[in-house]
Amino acid sequence: MLPLASCTRTPDPAPSSASASAGSAAGPTAVFTFGTASQPLGLDPALVSDIESYRVTRQVLEGLIGVDQTTGQPTPLLATEWNQGDEGRAYTFKLRGNVTFQDGTAFDAAAVCSNFNRWFNFPEALRKQATGTTFKGVFKAHADQASLSIYKGCTALAPDNVRIDLTQPFTGFLQALTLPAFAMSSPQALTAQNADVLNQSRDGQPVSAYALHPVGTGPYAFSSWDQGSVTLTSNKNYWGDKGQIGTINFVAYDHPQTRMQALLDGKIDAYDAVTVGNFDQLVKRGKQIIQRDPFSVMYLGMNQDVPILQNLKVRQAIEMALDKDTLIRRFFIDNTAQASQFVPPKLSGFNNTAPSLGHNPDKAKELLAEAGYKGEELKFYYPLNVSRPYLPTPEKVYAEISRQLTAVGLNIKPVPVDWSDGYLQKVTSPGDHALHLLGWNGSYSDPDNFVGPLFGENTGEFGYQDPQVFSKIARARGLPDGKDRTAQYQTINAQIAATVPAVPIAFPISALALSDRVLKYPASPVLNEVFTKVELKP
Repeated sequence: MLPLASCTRTPDPAPSSASASAGSAAGPTAVFTFGTASQPLGLDPALVSDIESYRVTRQVLEGLIGVDQTTGQPTPLLATEWNQGDEGRAYTFKLRGNVTFQDGTAFDAAAVCSNFNRWFNFPEALRKQATGTTFKGVFKAHADQASLSIYKGCTALAPDNVRIDLTQPFTGFLQALTLPAFAMSSPQALTAQNADVLNQSRDGQPVSAYALHPVGTGPYAFSSWDQGSVTLTSNKNYWGDKGQIGTINFVAYDHPQTRMQALLDGKIDAYDAVTVGNFDQLVKRGKQIIQRDPFSVMYLGMNQDVPILQNLKVRQAIEMALDKDTLIRRFFIDNTAQASQFVPPKLSGFNNTAPSLGHNPDKAKELLAEAGYKGEELKFYYPLNVSRPYLPTPEKVYAEISRQLTAVGLNIKPVPVDWSDGYLQKVTSPGDHALHLLGWNGSYSDPDNFVGPLFGENTGEFGYQDPQVFSKIARARGLPDGKDRTAQYQTINAQIAATVPAVPIAFPISALALSDRVLKYPASPVLNEVFTKVELKP
């Protein structure tokens, strides 16, 4: 269960003139401006993995299955019902009728299969070029390694009926389909705009023409993407509730102080990633703050492709050098919990007894001496000009961690990289990054969503090689919910903690700030925040 964080709420208002006319020919008319922490990296959700891209694409594209705002459980969206068969290896979906993409193309079973076949057949060169792909992290492999993939195929049984076949049972399959990466794009738009050819550029990022103009079935249609802002407009043919908002402007502010000032000056109606430094100022000014339940983990990544980090004692020394309490107290919102593993406490599989070495600088120095550490340089990558829900002030967190590591004798070389200059791709691809700051925001309520993408296989991010853990994660995916599955994930968590491929630091609480104009905002632990559910004063 993922209940929303408790907060003071204004009672639901009577419908305003804007919301009352939402279903009329005129449609919703309100303009809503949201301050974001960075620009999107691209608007094709299958080829990105950053929060700001998904924030936009969630409004434009929809998946087969939605997420319950309160429980995090799957709910009908483009599929109205589903059935499981073949001992968990086949899922049949009844599709919502009379739905069209924003370009007029019909949404039907053929469109569903077109999307699934596209994701499955992404070539390796495209996957390397993209800023992030999700399919492999969920389904294990693409068509070029079909024998390893959990995905088998898609069959259009009728225009409103589609079957997805898997090669093995996958307990988190329905939850995984709620991910923004598996939202449905118009097949016609994908073809017309060469979606799999990244021959365009946006702030130095390679993208396709489609990633600059996505087409889905969602309540908002893409309008424009100018320097620093993305504009969406209400989809007049949307099948569901259109809400009050007719135009959404997503405006990027790189720095927390400028985001806060924009809210205080009335330039924006809401913003995400409230920092500790801004929290008290907002409270004193009487601004609304909504906190999300923690459903992310912030960590210090280590890359074992760097030779010195292949030594377990060096990785243990790095963990012991970190004073997590100080980091959390100084840089995270109150009630943020310390992390000793990568699965949050609310999920099954969280292990209360996962090994944690604790803060012990003297022991860290001993371990470095035992490991024969001779002052080898460790390149420490950290992002500039960005705030993430799991990492509100990266530069400050880097400075404190670097100080703590240097204090035990490690030779740290700072490598600052602007977020928009490909930071995410640089630290998750093979390279010279020894250490890096990053986090993982959970997208659905299953432990596999946390350990699978991070530690289910050898990646360029960690250079982590543990076939036993890889095998256990693959097995746990297919176990039915229950004691055996929970125990398996507890074992996985303990084994990851013992081998220290990365150091989990915190399960951060993230928060949004709202203007007085906002009566209700659909805060979600998994960030499934669609703006048709925002309620504004008349």
